[in-house]
Amino acid sequence: MLDKAIFLDRDGVINKEVNYLHNVDFCEFIKGIFESCKYLLKLKYKIVIVSNQSGISRGYFTIEDYEKLTKWMLSQFKDQGISILDMLYCPHTPEANCECRKPKPGMFFSAKKKHNIDLVNSWMIGDKETDIDAASSAGIQNTILVRSGHKIDESKSKAKFIINSIDDIKDIITS
Repeated sequence: MLDKAIFLDRDGVINKEVNYLHNVDFCEFIKGIFESCKYLLKLKYKIVIVSNQSGISRGYFTIEDYEKLTKWMLSQFKDQGISILDMLYCPHTPEANCECRKPKPGMFFSAKKKHNIDLVNSWMIGDKETDIDAASSAGIQNTILVRSGHKIDESKSKAKFIINSIDDIKDIITS
């Protein structure tokens, strides 16, 4: 049996947008992230984080810096009783034209294969149109853009829903 998942972008959805976040000292979680994740787990969703991290390839921080921050973030979720199934990332710049960097769907396909995810019945919550494009390319039609990260041109967005923050998902995801 396939599992349904909630795919979350990291910066702007889980934590406040900081250009090239790589240090615990600068990480501030978005209001309501822990409560929202607990709600999603009660609805039997698995939580998968998918994040472009081009700061690695740009030399702004190392994979070790990223892994240290990731380990800390996952411990914060665990301390709240929240299990994150996986945290996938693309370390490449846009110029690398890799399959894992959003707006391409590589991270979603990796999660599907690795964790037996039902993409059709899953959701993507992001803060950029590239998040929505990647999800759509992977067959995920349930998409939400949050206004808590990057500026959104709502008139051109392909997202199914646009909300202020992940704190507002209970009005949209109900089963």
